[in-house]
Amino acid sequence: MRIAEADILILPGLGNSGPGHWQVRWAEKMRTAAIVEQADWADPDPQDWADTIAKAVELAERPVVLIAHSLACIALAHAAQNLPEDKVRGALLVAPPDIKRKDAPEPVRDFGPVPRAPLPFPSLLVASSTDPYCALEEAADLAGAWGSDFHQAGDAGHINIASGHGPWPEGLLMFTRLMQRL
Repeated sequence: MRIAEADILILPGLGNSGPGHWQVRWAEKMRTAAIVEQADWADPDPQDWADTIAKAVELAERPVVLIAHSLACIALAHAAQNLPEDKVRGALLVAPPDIKRKDAPEPVRDFGPVPRAPLPFPSLLVASSTDPYCALEEAADLAGAWGSDFHQAGDAGHINIASGHGPWPEGLLMFTRLMQRL
């Protein structure tokens, strides 16, 4: 599938993806991409986030490919079973957090329990061996539960601005490969 043939919906995590973040950069470069705006980025309501994702997919005019980062991966898992059938062609899931961590903030823990049903569309989960919010083994477990292909990004932190991932060309290459499979 070509990028121009799909509506690319970008789903930022807790706090939103600020200027310079790879998600913002991708939204600016892909003319069919849009960032899905949540009502509250700082104190998210899990049901509201899932409903917002579902509504954005429903309103899309073309087949949808989702790009989720951090907490948005968990929100997408909650929304997945309620998405319009056959509308979502695939998803790139980047750095999902372990919401069961003892040090996870309350708004993150509120997204539990994490759905473990396979996602009803192809997906690729990308995780780092040094993500402070999720051990690599937990990310691999989520990939297995969701039926996602799994890519270990190595020493990449949370794959955000703080870990030095503004442009993130490796991620764009992974996304391009995912699109070729769809």
